[in-house]
Amino acid sequence: MRGSATDPTSTPGHRPLRRTAVPLASAALLLPLLGMAPAHRVTDSSADRLQHAFATAAADYHVPQSVLLAVSYLQSRWDGHGGAPSVTGGYGPMHLTDARAAIAASEHFAEGAEDPRGDAARAALHPAAGKPAASAVPARLRTLPKAAELTGIPAGELRADPAANVAGGAALLAAAQKELGEPRSADPADWYGAVARFSGADDTATAAAYADDVYDVLRTGEERTTDDGQRVLLAAQPRLVPDTAPLRRAGLRTLPTDDTECPRSVSCESVPAPYAEFGEGDYGNHDLGDRPASQSIKYIVIHDTEGAWDGVMNLIQDPTYVSWNYTIRSTDGLIAQHVKAKDVAWHAGNWYVNAKSIGIEHEGFLASPDAWYTEAMYRSSARLVRYLSRRYDVPLDRQHILGHDNVPGPTASTIAGMHTDPGPYWDWRHYFQLLGHPFLRTAGRHSPVVTILPDYDSNRPTYTGCTTRGEPCTAHGSSEVRLYTDHDVTAPLVRDIGLRTDPTTGVNDLSSRVSTGQQYAVADRWGDWTAIWYLGQKAWFRNPPEEPAAVPARGLVVTPRDGLTSVPVYGRAYPEKEAYPADVPAQSVVPLPYTIPAGQAYVAGDEVPGEYYYAVTFTTDSHRVVVGKDLYYEIQYGHRVAFVRAADVTPAGSVRR
Repeated sequence: MRGSATDPTSTPGHRPLRRTAVPLASAALLLPLLGMAPAHRVTDSSADRLQHAFATAAADYHVPQSVLLAVSYLQSRWDGHGGAPSVTGGYGPMHLTDARAAIAASEHFAEGAEDPRGDAARAALHPAAGKPAASAVPARLRTLPKAAELTGIPAGELRADPAANVAGGAALLAAAQKELGEPRSADPADWYGAVARFSGADDTATAAAYADDVYDVLRTGEERTTDDGQRVLLAAQPRLVPDTAPLRRAGLRTLPTDDTECPRSVSCESVPAPYAEFGEGDYGNHDLGDRPASQSIKYIVIHDTEGAWDGVMNLIQDPTYVSWNYTIRSTDGLIAQHVKAKDVAWHAGNWYVNAKSIGIEHEGFLASPDAWYTEAMYRSSARLVRYLSRRYDVPLDRQHILGHDNVPGPTASTIAGMHTDPGPYWDWRHYFQLLGHPFLRTAGRHSPVVTILPDYDSNRPTYTGCTTRGEPCTAHGSSEVRLYTDHDVTAPLVRDIGLRTDPTTGVNDLSSRVSTGQQYAVADRWGDWTAIWYLGQKAWFRNPPEEPAAVPARGLVVTPRDGLTSVPVYGRAYPEKEAYPADVPAQSVVPLPYTIPAGQAYVAGDEVPGEYYYAVTFTTDSHRVVVGKDLYYEIQYGHRVAFVRAADVTPAGSVRR
């Protein structure tokens, strides 16, 4: 049982009021006043406990239940994550933050030693690995202690008990409303300022973007079964128009945005990465360019930071470190832009991909399944990617929206060191729904192509390597599906010859895994199993009709040209030697240790000419974009993409965009 709690409306010196739960019948009678239609009254079944908790907390703290539900959805989609903290130390359905407690319990793991530039024409850059140091914990990461003070509920209970967590969130909203001098109205339209303050943002633009997202959820409504089986419903209020005036009186700073390349629907600030010389003829931490005039932008690469926001902001401003174009904050979705789209950031470990991509880092940790990503960050990222997609004509599919773990090693020696983020816990299915391009079945059941599409929440393959103790990682939803050498879960895992090690279930081992949205050519079928062509071999995964891991799709596939026993596979699409001008050293076109044997097929994306951006000096007068006559297809070869020469293969089928 909870102890006494302080009424958030009381003043210092007043005796705290004992908070009691509202009887279910009373809570149900209050629902129409709290923004929930009578038809959606809660019941006392075990699957409705969380809905009841929202009704009770709303009544206790005089916060409209619909507002409480919408704020919680934007934070966690109502999931409790078993009491585990998010990447920024946020707990429970309300994402109450206690960063000190979360940081004290965290572990950090390196996931590769790649050269972020990936350009053989320059000396390899290997920045020091480790967790970025952070400054003092900001207020946005200390909302749980404040909730404990307002409610009288112990911090441990606020972390572990979803009902207590919801009560803490309601108390914070009520306190924010009071601080703004606003009444605790039953009308959701009157809570915009408090919702904006709940974000913890210290600037008006970020707070407003967060509140706008919450009110979008209020207008559309949501219904979901949570990670612990709770059914939660928020009825739509399509005509709801909030009163935004209170936010203007909140005293938050104004965020300068004139120098950023972001959509208007997000909050965005400029934190420039330095372009500076630092001795011995070297410079950092990106290259100047003239994209898309000089070369097209083909890819957007999704990363996670492996560090907390403040520390990452320090790293990006170090000229001897690496760079990327944008970082997105977990708590509220704030975007920081570091490198202009016209310039080339050093982020993907493959110079061909760097020169033709934009890199976006997300505050998070690959090997921490419980360190979940907030809905606010997913939505902000999706808006940014949609904007970049329109601006640079980047298709919204998994051939062009890549994870860092999908970027190929440019040469054989680099394969083992390539990074593996954002990893199996990034929810690609949900992300592409937010992008407005959900993955769908697009062909009949006998189609020669499939799109990988497991149910994220119920798909829980075992991973190891999340802790130093060696036990299995915490069971968690995953975007990825495991591959076997035969239609049997006891069969050996598929081996990646480029890694030169036996395959494992390690969280960073990509040997035998496919990811949501990726497309592959079907090699065989056996009962509930499907085989695909993968890394030059037949790879099997369970795909029962009642719980499919993939759906039939249309797609363009390529096979070795008639008469060839196999064709080479490349990690970059570089021009032929004859294409280089005299003042640019020709880059070698060396295949990876992979081939496509005759009879195999692989799904293809773009057909592109070989291209190389020569940029090895601080001054730009010697920079050149070299374009060849040889054409390449990008293919989904394994977990990572790769390239084959168009002259070596025959295309067949069609691609659906």
